[in-house]
Amino acid sequence: MSAPRLLWPAEVDQPRAVVLVLHGGKSRSRRPVRPWHGAVLRMAPFAKVIAEAGAGSIAVASLRYAVRGWNGAEQSPLADTRLALEQIAAKYPGMPIGLLGHSMGGRVALHLAADERITAIAALAPWVEPRDQPRSHPGLHVLFMHGNLDRMTSPRASRAMATAMAGLGAEVSYESVKGESHAMLRQAPRWHREAAAFLVGHLLDQPSRTRVPGS
Repeated sequence: MSAPRLLWPAEVDQPRAVVLVLHGGKSRSRRPVRPWHGAVLRMAPFAKVIAEAGAGSIAVASLRYAVRGWNGAEQSPLADTRLALEQIAAKYPGMPIGLLGHSMGGRVALHLAADERITAIAALAPWVEPRDQPRSHPGLHVLFMHGNLDRMTSPRASRAMATAMAGLGAEVSYESVKGESHAMLRQAPRWHREAAAFLVGHLLDQPSRTRVPGS
């Protein structure tokens, strides 16, 4: 039976914050996650750019779920991520945590938004279902980025969740990435740069460089 794996692409001696990177998956699958799966490989550049932007102040962890699917009420990756958060909190007590999740990983991150250890969330093309409830806590910062050509997950549902979380008091930014699809490949450097700037800025109490429409 497969088990989740918490990896550390970037460890630092005395970090001021930790970012946990969460990959995507499938609606239903109990097949084990492998390191060569596209959903896993897609997140490696994000970990690298965050570490570089953090300039030695941010440790970056990456979670490889046990299985590939959300699997309905089992919410398989959610349990894996809760365990990972406990491991991070034990390793770095009291450290602010940022979550970066793509697709199913974004759904996981948004489900954990009420956890007060989490200071900032970057939800990239998040999978949002109508029954998903908005969650927040005081001081939470959230960035949604969604390609307007995405046919795998819904930009409309993503924007609705952003609005609902803002209604709960979260500081929310929504970025529509014009001409981009679900895989985030056409403008990959933009996704990497803006997500990293958002997380590093809020975790280290610096102004975010993320452009907010209308600002």
